[in-house]
Amino acid sequence: MAGRKGKRPRVLLIAGRPGSGRTSLADELARGLTDGYPDGVLRARLTLPGGERVPTGDTARELLGALALVAPPGEDEDELAERVREALSVRRLLLLLDDAADADQVDPLLPDAADCLVVATATGPLTGVPDVRPCTLGGLDTGAGVELLGRFTGKVRITCDPRSAEALVEECGGQPAALVLVGGWLAARPKESVADVAKQLRELPGDDSWLPRETAAAPPAAGAGEDAEEPGEVRRAVPVEQPSAPRPLVRAFRFVYESLPAPAARILRFLALAPAGLADAHTASALAGCSVSAAQSTLDDFVALGLLRQFGPQYEVPGALAPLLRALMEDRDRPAEIQLARARMLERTVRLLQSCRAVTESEGSPARKRLAGLPRSLRFPNAPAAAEWLRTRGTALLASARVAVEDGDLDTLARRLVAALVRALIAHRGAEDAAAELYGLHQLVLSVAERRDLPREKAAALLNLADLDARTGRTQEALTRYRAALEAGRAANDLFAISRAMESVGGAYQELGDWQRASDWYGRALAQRQNRGELTDEARLYGRLGTVLTYAGRYGEALRNWRAAAAGHRRLGDLAGQARVLSEAARVQEYAGRPEESLRTCREAVEWARQASDVRLQAALEIRLADTLDRLGDPAAARLHRGSAERLLVDPASAYEIRSESAKD
Repeated sequence: MAGRKGKRPRVLLIAGRPGSGRTSLADELARGLTDGYPDGVLRARLTLPGGERVPTGDTARELLGALALVAPPGEDEDELAERVREALSVRRLLLLLDDAADADQVDPLLPDAADCLVVATATGPLTGVPDVRPCTLGGLDTGAGVELLGRFTGKVRITCDPRSAEALVEECGGQPAALVLVGGWLAARPKESVADVAKQLRELPGDDSWLPRETAAAPPAAGAGEDAEEPGEVRRAVPVEQPSAPRPLVRAFRFVYESLPAPAARILRFLALAPAGLADAHTASALAGCSVSAAQSTLDDFVALGLLRQFGPQYEVPGALAPLLRALMEDRDRPAEIQLARARMLERTVRLLQSCRAVTESEGSPARKRLAGLPRSLRFPNAPAAAEWLRTRGTALLASARVAVEDGDLDTLARRLVAALVRALIAHRGAEDAAAELYGLHQLVLSVAERRDLPREKAAALLNLADLDARTGRTQEALTRYRAALEAGRAANDLFAISRAMESVGGAYQELGDWQRASDWYGRALAQRQNRGELTDEARLYGRLGTVLTYAGRYGEALRNWRAAAAGHRRLGDLAGQARVLSEAARVQEYAGRPEESLRTCREAVEWARQASDVRLQAALEIRLADTLDRLGDPAAARLHRGSAERLLVDPASAYEIRSESAKD
């Protein structure tokens, strides 16, 4: 902490192997330094328990959310990281980055200001990050290890046999994770002596042959080649970035694991499939094929043994144990069983998401009727409870969707899961609030559609992504996706997607100010709608054509389209829509220098609004009529119409605002 500050924040690095207590030390350090950082502590995990790196964009979005800042959906990693740097540069806070794989995950998040402090944990050095202050962890000394062990066993058992307690700490190599496992085992068995446990650990084979070779902590024999294998031995491929577990931790884990009943051991192995290392009773129940109550009891036992950590209703697989669980599962369970467990977990998630959305429907709706037929364990008592479940399980649900898509063999389940998650997010949070999550989900749908050559699904995903791009101002990117959606819709012969894409292409050109292309594409979409007799869409497209032609100054053509739109609303019996369209036609007549015709059209619009009993619209049109009379030099009549508008509404400010000038002017 000492020395002259540089231009960027200092990075305090706590390096150590999995299970060395680096995260706990970082948390303790952060708690001790909070007084010096009034804006608080931000935390982010950079590596998932399974060893997968968290993309920088996901980390940046998580940090921005913690700062209550909105990150537009679809921004790339560089843009999101820049937003984080800007946000941190005007704050004084402590940023805790847990389990960094390398400097590329840390450096993009460091602001160009020195007021913040970064505490990072990693397996090794972060070469490339300036001003790193490293602290390397080995094991606890004997005294500290005995103290940690005593928190589980109680002081009496330690006091009665201190030598055995010290020997047990030495057998665990002073590794906190190993001591927690052994301590939890002793706490669950108060009649077992510390000396017996130390002896049993000592007698365990030290060559790690119990696990498949890629998880063994022992280094290869001297002179052995990288691909050397024992005769008849099958060696699995392992990601290079996944660190091996320390030998004391492997021995302690083996000791605890082999004491578990077979059903509990099976549940523990299958927790390696838990998305993002997060599970709850439903996840464990589906993976193991047991009841929810049995899974809940088993998970609580695992927490007591130090095999899991609990955060509210969720349980987390410690990162140090995740590789061991996965190796055991792949070695002792058949691939078909693993795939079936994953399918059961995803199917359970789909049903929970469907229940989560259905509870927001009105009583008596088809969704609520289907909800009543589900088992009690899959139902939510009310909408707030469902919303809370969706919030707390958000990370795991998004990870489930990614896992399902990446699997490749469960694409039907993956599509159902993504669709259910999209509906649940929209039902509880709304499309605007959940835009970032929806963007990622639509990208997953697109990847499945491209992999499986599903043009209809591809068109739908591209349209959804383009809509989000357009909403956040990336109009050119939206235009590219709308065109791709049009091609996919044609390949699928999906008439709805074709018409929708054509109209959206026109909207993108309108946003870009290219009135000629916009009117051309609106015309194509209108022809499609006319061929299918879709009157509502026809009326809307006539109105959109009238708008762009007005912007282009082609008032005669614009007026014809507005009149056609009015006729469409009249055929539909939409009197309020007809009144609005006629008010736009009056505006075009005014631009064209025909004020008397504009006055007549505006009066016609007022009459239709009156027949529609739309008081607010009628008041707004009365004000428009008054403005037109003022321009024609009849202030007395204008006052009458303004008075009429005031009588229609107690609060004139609540009336519709219909401008007399276009946005172009």
